[in-house]
Amino acid sequence: MRTPLTLAVAQPRCVPYDVAANVAAHAALVRAAHARVVLFPELSLTGYELDAAPLDPADARLAPLVEACAATGTLALAGAPVGDVDTAYLGMLAVDAGGARVAYRKMFLGGAEAARFVAGRAPAVVEVDGWQLGLAVCKDTGVVEHAARTVALGADAYLAGVLEAPADAAVPDTRARRVAAAHGVWVATASFAGASGSHYPHTAGGSGVWRPDGTPVARAGATPGEVVRATLH
Repeated sequence: MRTPLTLAVAQPRCVPYDVAANVAAHAALVRAAHARVVLFPELSLTGYELDAAPLDPADARLAPLVEACAATGTLALAGAPVGDVDTAYLGMLAVDAGGARVAYRKMFLGGAEAARFVAGRAPAVVEVDGWQLGLAVCKDTGVVEHAARTVALGADAYLAGVLEAPADAAVPDTRARRVAAAHGVWVATASFAGASGSHYPHTAGGSGVWRPDGTPVARAGATPGEVVRATLH
């Protein structure tokens, strides 16, 4: 039988463009979370800076996060631009004791993102201890087709790294309830809190986890550095 899975959603403090500083913040939250999986916001490793250089999964600056995951037995899902200068994607890295890899590329780009990034072509899931975790980034969560295609891959949960302005603080809850109602899966959202670069000097926070019936089981506030956990069963 599949065992319960402890999942945390984290709101790291962000230093725009400073991958090393952001990796250190991620590693600290992984160590504090005591969770099998820790989910981080959109572009969490660079801040929401659309001109940030793509991050190679083999970049030595990721080593402290790899080490934290190895020490705690954690899979971290962190946001970063990936690819190269000619074909860049808005990606999600999966980081564990074995290193980092690109796990997903955002399919539905918003606003100015399309001028910088190429849209990903396919939904994705990662398997952890028998759980199939579907991946999403921000605007993906508002596209009915995205959740449907992700769940069709066998997803037991739908995990999204997002960024919301304070005026849109209610959006993740609305979308999480919609996905849960339509598909009967767990939903988790990691959202930036505090500043996330020049485009978003203020963000909403409110990261959370929702049960398959749509009720929230864990919610963070609007403070940077918060991490909250839930157990999926």
